[in-house]
Amino acid sequence: MGVVNVTPDSFSDGGRWFDAGRAIEHGLRMVGEGADIVDVGGESTQPGAQRVPADEELRRVLPVVTELARQGVVVSVDTMRAEVAAAAVDAGAVLVNDVSGGMADPAMARLVASTGVSYVLMHWRGHSHDMQKRAVYTDVVQEVYDELEQRMTAVVDEGVDPGQIIIDPGLGFAKSPEKGHNWALLAHLDRFAQLGRPILIGGSRKRFLGRLLSDADGNPRSFTECDDATVAVTALAAFHGAWAVRVHEVRPNADAVRVAQAWRSGGTALIDGRAEIPRVRGGQ
Repeated sequence: MGVVNVTPDSFSDGGRWFDAGRAIEHGLRMVGEGADIVDVGGESTQPGAQRVPADEELRRVLPVVTELARQGVVVSVDTMRAEVAAAAVDAGAVLVNDVSGGMADPAMARLVASTGVSYVLMHWRGHSHDMQKRAVYTDVVQEVYDELEQRMTAVVDEGVDPGQIIIDPGLGFAKSPEKGHNWALLAHLDRFAQLGRPILIGGSRKRFLGRLLSDADGNPRSFTECDDATVAVTALAAFHGAWAVRVHEVRPNADAVRVAQAWRSGGTALIDGRAEIPRVRGGQ
């Protein structure tokens, strides 16, 4: 899953794709590099970010979703608003990536149920402006598991088919880099597989990688200097059965997935030593 942030304040790319035309070109380039899905978002969710009005979010994402879908790209919309999700689905999006797991907008589950699109349900404890204050756990793996299970039950009760759901443990969202929460979740992907749904991992360029790679004076690596570490996370997540990874740089991560697939299969899936790019086939 390639990330296209149509925002002026993205933590990872500093607004490089805020212009719709450049965002569309970037999305098409990602597909050429091996992305199965292009995830289009119009609202920053980095720690401390404030929300933008719904009409502004719509203005940002709809032209990009519309044109990418018109050109045959499998498009996901990254939004917490049912209004934005509905418009994006009408424009051709086939997946809603909701970082709030349906908690930010009570209408989201009903929208997903009525449209039948695939739905990424992420672990979430609150909006970006104060989410890190909520990164308090006794057992982060068990608590994230339990809270994801509760959210799955809640959206199914609203009419969502379990087969529509993809789960995301929410790396970086109400997770403390200093306390190792993200690493604990990654080390226990097998635990989340017990929920019986595909798993999306979104660790690309996040703060816990920069923290891991701090220099001798304790200064974290910059976001873009964490791309190699992101590739390592991708390879390990793919090896351990993740359905997809959400990344900013597609080609090296697509390569990592191919390596992981060859390793997992012991080479039995190769043709004359060559691997096709493994393709996401949907959440259902």
